[in-house]
Amino acid sequence: MLFSDLGLGSEVLRAIEDKGYTTPTPIQEQAIPWVLQGRDVLGCAQTGTGKTAGFTLPMIDILASGRARARMPRSLILEPTRELAAQVADSFDMYGKYHKLNMALLIGGEQFGEQVKKLDRGVDVLIATPGRLIDLIERGNIMLNDIKILVIDEADRMLDMGFIPDIERIVGFLPKMRQTLFFSATMPPEIRRLADAFLMNPREVTVAPPASPAKTVTQALCVVHEDDKRKALRHLLRTEDVKNAFIFCNRKRDIAVLQKSLVSHGFNAGALHGDMVQSKRTETLEAFKKGEITLLVCSDVAARGLDVQGLSHVFNFDVPINAEDYVHRIGRTGRAGRSGRAFTIATPDDGKQVGAIGKLIGHDVPMIAIDGLENPPFDEEGGRDRRRRRGGRGGKDEGREPRREGRGGRGRDRDRGERSERPERVEREAVEPVAAEPAYQPRAEAPRRDRDFDRDRDRDRSRGGRDRDRRRREDDDDVPVVGFGDHMPAFMQRLARPRPAPAPEPGQEG
Repeated sequence: MLFSDLGLGSEVLRAIEDKGYTTPTPIQEQAIPWVLQGRDVLGCAQTGTGKTAGFTLPMIDILASGRARARMPRSLILEPTRELAAQVADSFDMYGKYHKLNMALLIGGEQFGEQVKKLDRGVDVLIATPGRLIDLIERGNIMLNDIKILVIDEADRMLDMGFIPDIERIVGFLPKMRQTLFFSATMPPEIRRLADAFLMNPREVTVAPPASPAKTVTQALCVVHEDDKRKALRHLLRTEDVKNAFIFCNRKRDIAVLQKSLVSHGFNAGALHGDMVQSKRTETLEAFKKGEITLLVCSDVAARGLDVQGLSHVFNFDVPINAEDYVHRIGRTGRAGRSGRAFTIATPDDGKQVGAIGKLIGHDVPMIAIDGLENPPFDEEGGRDRRRRRGGRGGKDEGREPRREGRGGRGRDRDRGERSERPERVEREAVEPVAAEPAYQPRAEAPRRDRDFDRDRDRDRSRGGRDRDRRRREDDDDVPVVGFGDHMPAFMQRLARPRPAPAPEPGQEG
């Protein structure tokens, strides 16, 4: 089947031909006709299968007729990350270049002023991350009651990042009568529940088994000790024909360390993670796409949706904690029918994660050996080497005596083997009795009232002012109030002097 058989308009087909595409992918072949008919679509397909074009192409045709009003966009596309939102915006620019559609990109890390100006001019296509969109809604800069098409992309990634409550809130601002397109790489029960809540009689499109890697990606796994991971990575980078590559780490703090290490060994490497400012993230990603950076050490922020043409390799410096992230990581290579290679560097502690990956994809990842490095087996007990490494890095702690119990390890023998008298001194200190400090004795001459006062004061300090106030109220009720009785003061017993009679007015005497 060709793109011309899907019912797309001539302008869209012309833009597709300019890119050199003639045959749609399976997800595009099945989803585009239903979208053009105005039906809700539930799509499940892996990364690299063309999901983005599966909804951008028909949306351009649908939105070609009509005009947007100020601050009232006609369509909304929600993306989990800024990079993925920017990539969808590039797709609209590429396929909609023969249409006069206005588009706005609302992502964090940029000033509100420029984004609000675009909304004031009227927007046909609004691409946004949930957080920034809610900020603009609360500021009153945007209204969503004219949305005709809603697209929720990478829904499972939204779930992982905790955006589902924000999405449910955003959907509450949308009109009930709309077309909803729901795309996800996996379909866990939570995503299925959201799809049932947001979609109305959808057409379900599934073109690949859930969480299955592309067949164009050659996978390999090597197991080394923790201290040998960087050596193994450098060996793979030098022996493989690496044109450009993503190197994934689990923790953001390890990205900068690994990037500096690669640079010090002569590699052209950059870093990308979620804590970087948006301008720096965009600059780094553009430099990587242009070939100015060959290796990009990154977190899972680059594991979803990023399309880098001709990415030759993916290296998992750390085994992903979630098995599904493995599929998304290696899905950055082997895209659009091209071949790619993915290598994972594991340690003996990663046996559980590696087993989960094999169970998810349906087969074990082939193992390879690194020349000059030991290939230890997986630790079936789990975590044994990690507990040993708590005292230092890798095997450097082997043969070291365990720390003695105590605060901060101050009881550790730093001079073992040189000061033979230490054991004798410790034994002598243990035998000699230590005089105990005398316990506090209250003053014998202190009256009982003072001791009670001190005791009450200490109790008040420990319990707070509430108990003190309560006790005062109780004391006021129990202690009788002594009045004057028969002892009335003398000044109250004085007789009051009679007031003189008023003088008569004139004419009233007599």
